[in-house]
Amino acid sequence: MTDENASPEIRVDAQAETPVLHRLEVEVDASRVKRAFDRAYRDLARQARVKGFRPGKAPRSVLEKLYGGSVAEQIEQTLVSETLVQAVEQAGLEAVAEPAIEAGAPEPDTTFRYTARIEVKPAIELPELSDLPGRRPRVEVGDADVERELEGLRDSQAQLIEEPEATPLVDAHVAVIDFVGRVEGEPFEGGSGQGVELTVGAGQFLPGFEEQLRGACSGDDCEVTITFPEDYGNEGLAGKEAVFAVHVAAVKRREVPVLGDAFAKDLGDFDSLDALRERIRSDLTGVREREARTAVQRSILDALGERVSFELPPGMIEQQLQQRLESAHRRLGGQVPHEALHEQIGRWREEWRGEAERDVRDALLLEAVADAEALEVADAAVEARLQELAGQQGVAPERLRTALGGESFEPALRRQLRDEQALEFLVAQAKIEETTDT
Repeated sequence: MTDENASPEIRVDAQAETPVLHRLEVEVDASRVKRAFDRAYRDLARQARVKGFRPGKAPRSVLEKLYGGSVAEQIEQTLVSETLVQAVEQAGLEAVAEPAIEAGAPEPDTTFRYTARIEVKPAIELPELSDLPGRRPRVEVGDADVERELEGLRDSQAQLIEEPEATPLVDAHVAVIDFVGRVEGEPFEGGSGQGVELTVGAGQFLPGFEEQLRGACSGDDCEVTITFPEDYGNEGLAGKEAVFAVHVAAVKRREVPVLGDAFAKDLGDFDSLDALRERIRSDLTGVREREARTAVQRSILDALGERVSFELPPGMIEQQLQQRLESAHRRLGGQVPHEALHEQIGRWREEWRGEAERDVRDALLLEAVADAEALEVADAAVEARLQELAGQQGVAPERLRTALGGESFEPALRRQLRDEQALEFLVAQAKIEETTDT
C-alpha cells in the first residue's frame, strides 16, 4: 500500500438521516486531487496518439482540450473508489449495501467533494428473551399416512404398457401425440411437439384439449380446437382460438406393481412389505420432526419480532430478493422458455418481497441475540460442518470450499452456524406449547 493510500487526506462529516441511512459529506484535499490529475495525464500522454505530435510528446494543454471531460470523469471514479472505504471507516460505520454517490466533476488544484449515502444495520434493543412463546405441532404418523406413501411409491414404479391399436383413449390413458397448433392459420411458438406424453383427464393441457382426444385410437389423426383464456400469460395468444392437428402415435396404460413382499424387495434392502412400511413410518416421522422443529423456531422468531420495532435497510432487502431471484433463474434456466421465465421472474420480484423482508428481519434479530449473548463459533465447528456438507455432496472439502466462494465461504458458514446457535438459545429459553396441529 502506498503512502498516498495510507494517508488519504480526506475529511468526513457524517449525519444520520434515518436509523439505517447515514449521509457522508466527503472532502478530498486539493493536493491529492492535483496528484490524481497529474498521474492521469502522464498515463494519457504515454498512450494517446495526437496528430502533429510524436507518441508521448503531446503537451498537457492539448490533452486537456481533447480529453478533459473523460479524464475528469475517470478521476471522479478513482477518487471515490480510493477514499470511500476510508471515509466509511472514519465515520465509524459498516455499510450493508452499495452506497449511493453524488459527486460533481473534479478540477485540478481544487478540493473534491462528494456525498455518500450509507445504509447500516439498525440498533436493536432486545426484550426479555426468557418468556417468548413457541408453538410445536404434534408429530404423528398414522397408518393412513404410511399407506398413502406406499401408493405413491407404487405409482412411481408404474410401467407404461402399450394398448392394442383399436383401443380408444379414455381417462387415465397416456396418449403419445405429435401436434402442430395454428392461430389464424399460422403456427405459433410453443404450439407444436413430437412424442409428447399426455395423461387424459389429468388437466395437463389447456381446458378442452384432452376432452377432444377421448375416443381416438392409436394411428388416428384428429383436430382439436381450443380458445386461450383471456388472462393467458402470452398476450399475443390471449383470447384467441387455436386449431391443433394431432396425430395419436400410441395409447398406453399405466400398470402399477402388485403391493406385496416382492414389490418391497424390488425397491431395496427390505425383506418384506412390513419392513418397507416401518422404513416409511420412520422416514415420515423424521421429516415431521424436522418440520415441527422449524415451526417452533418460526413461531419464536415471529414472537420476538412482534416485541421489537426497527427499520430494515432497503438495500439488504433488495440483495436478499435478488439472491432468491437469481437462484430461481439458475434452477429454471433451460427448462422454461426465456420470455416466460423473464415474465415469471418479474412477478416473483413483487410476490417474494415480503419473504425477503422477513429473511432480513430474521437475520438481524438472530445477529442481535448472538451479540447480546456473546455467542461464538469454534473453528472445529466450522470444519465439522464443511466436512458434513462435503460428505453429503460426495466431494473433497477443499473442492467444496473453492466451489462455494473460497475465502468468502468460511465467514458465511460461520455466520450460518452462529445464527443456528442463536436459534437454539431462543428455543431453550422459550415457553413452548405443543399444539394439536399436525
